Amino acid sequence: MKIGVILPRVAVQHRDGIGLAEAARHAEQAGLDSVWHGDHLAAGMPSLDVTIALATAAAVTSRVVIGASVFIPAIRPLALAAKQIATLQYVSGGRLVLGVGSGAGPAQWAAAGVPYDRRGSRTDTALELLPRLLAGEETRLPDEAGQPVVTLEPAVAMPPVWVGNASAVAIGRAARLGDGWFPSLISPGELAAGKARLAELAARRGRPAPVIAIGGAAALGSGPDVPSRREIATGMSAAYGRPLEDVMDIPLMGRPAEAAERLNAYRDAGAEHAVIGISDGDWRAQVDLLAEVRGLL
Repeated sequence: MKIGVILPRVAVQHRDGIGLAEAARHAEQAGLDSVWHGDHLAAGMPSLDVTIALATAAAVTSRVVIGASVFIPAIRPLALAAKQIATLQYVSGGRLVLGVGSGAGPAQWAAAGVPYDRRGSRTDTALELLPRLLAGEETRLPDEAGQPVVTLEPAVAMPPVWVGNASAVAIGRAARLGDGWFPSLISPGELAAGKARLAELAARRGRPAPVIAIGGAAALGSGPDVPSRREIATGMSAAYGRPLEDVMDIPLMGRPAEAAERLNAYRDAGAEHAVIGISDGDWRAQVDLLAEVRGLL
């Protein structure tokens, strides 16, 4: 099972005195497999542009996967989204994994000037046309004004696309258009059920079953700066509108051996990758503990 970490948000960078470049290098040197960054336009908190953040990480590393968790192509003109993706693939030397979503609340879509009710159709169009755009092929853009025909260069290899979210819509999109399914804050049981549905839908279309990655949260070890399981779960419950009891077992807690045992349950349910956000505690120390978890796996 491969383990990645979400790069620290702006507030954590200031608190722990660690910039994106240092954080990416630290994760690679610790032995993790990937570094990730989210895509937020109007999130109500300080946030950085995903493409610039990941380009920074790519510039100072040589081995780790550079991942978007998750990129939202539909809030951009499709040619711009394709150019950003192609540039990341180019500057990273082909190390990009493109998590894709159509989420976030109406405020982000309003800020982008995109109708909220078009998020699904625009996401599907993006996933259908991105391979042609990145290959440098002449492509008509049906969702843009005037339906322009564009050709983008230089051509690059299409990165793997992992469709985010655990919903039935996301599973269907992954089966039709994705290389991976990338749900977050999900139980092993829910993952196993989703895997079965994913395999069924992909087989109907004559496609191989997509790989499965999970998004999770961790606060490993102990100490005054490490929150309790209940504190983390309460935050998840409030942020995602889920009952507390449904998310209480989601955080990775305790010693590395305990966290590895929990991740083994996800591996048994079908996950091949885990992308972990650090809930709290010193970011460098948490990454080192996460690397111990990887070693145990």
